[in-house]
Amino acid sequence: MTIDRPTAARVGRIKPSPSTAAAQRVRELKSQGLTILDLTVGEPDFDTPDHVKAAAIRAIEAGETKYTPVNGTPALRAAIIEKLRTRHGLEYTDRQITVGGGAKQVIFLALTATLDEGDEVIVPAPYWVSYPDMVRANDGTPVIVPCPAADGFKLTPERLRAALTDRTRWVILNTPGNPTGSAYTDEELRALAAVLLDHPQVRVLTDEIYDEIWYEEGQSRSLASVEPRLADRVFLTNGVSKSYAMTGWRLGYGVGPADLVTAINTLQSQISSCPSSISQAAAAAALTGPQQFVTDTVRVYRSRRDATVKLLDDAPHLSVTSPAGGFYLLVDCSAALGRRTPDGQLIENDEQFALHLLDSRQVAVIHGSAYGAPGYFRISFATSTEVLTEACERIAAACADLTA
Repeated sequence: MTIDRPTAARVGRIKPSPSTAAAQRVRELKSQGLTILDLTVGEPDFDTPDHVKAAAIRAIEAGETKYTPVNGTPALRAAIIEKLRTRHGLEYTDRQITVGGGAKQVIFLALTATLDEGDEVIVPAPYWVSYPDMVRANDGTPVIVPCPAADGFKLTPERLRAALTDRTRWVILNTPGNPTGSAYTDEELRALAAVLLDHPQVRVLTDEIYDEIWYEEGQSRSLASVEPRLADRVFLTNGVSKSYAMTGWRLGYGVGPADLVTAINTLQSQISSCPSSISQAAAAAALTGPQQFVTDTVRVYRSRRDATVKLLDDAPHLSVTSPAGGFYLLVDCSAALGRRTPDGQLIENDEQFALHLLDSRQVAVIHGSAYGAPGYFRISFATSTEVLTEACERIAAACADLTA
């Protein structure tokens, strides 16, 4: 007798991460002996700085291998407070800090702590692939707001106002963004804030994980610093994964209103108790130690960005907008759609275009529809210049093969 033991409904509402699926496909092809140029992974190709690794080793040798407070060690909390004070002029206390196993977990717990069935979360598109499914997993409804290239892939006050309802609980702002690299100016943030001030029930989740991978003058800006009147409604999330090449250390943090942070920490206490004590020691060293690593890696990323933008913008049927931050390009391939491959296959959408690149030229990218951006594909330039150059040449050749 077979007994049906179904999983919870929330599992059926979400999909596996497209980026994870793409990475798995690349691994499968490589295991078959194929040489795949992988441009899918959102992970720095640099090693963690030596002084950060040394801090972790010292923590191990000192026996700092026990549970920590749910909201992090005193040293890490002090480091987070000081970073936000010096970078954005923001003042937070220990009661306003939560730490988790990566910024991804912190974001998920913020939604868990605040959403009930029927609650809505405004997600500007293009979006990081996990946002809509995180909302669905927590019984909420993602309200996808298209933000076209003509608007710099950014949410406008008019689009925000039209999307808000009495069921809206959050607006998510990822700046600089994945997959576009776009970022909001002070003026743009103030314009959004002017709308939000009229809707006091709405919180704003700012995902600032790419804030230091920045190519423009000055620095990327935070809504909480630009409009202090929203301070009690902004939950700012960040971490050490991208800026310090620490993806595997799994350490992220969030800061915001004490009541919200208390709820998140209560959840954390029942889920994993606390993040790794060793990762916390390493993160504190990253935030407070020498920052030359960040300067040097951003210089390399900028060079790769400029070279890759030129190569792809010169390719047939493609166009690219240069990103202000992060290490991704969202490439417009809409002019390639409706064309045929040399064997006669019709390329009807961006997913088929991405498969064409993988099958014909062994270049792995992620199709734009996964990010709410049909007609595009996303690449990461967090890989060597040699790989990027060859990959771009293969992409251009694959485009040149297409016929009307």
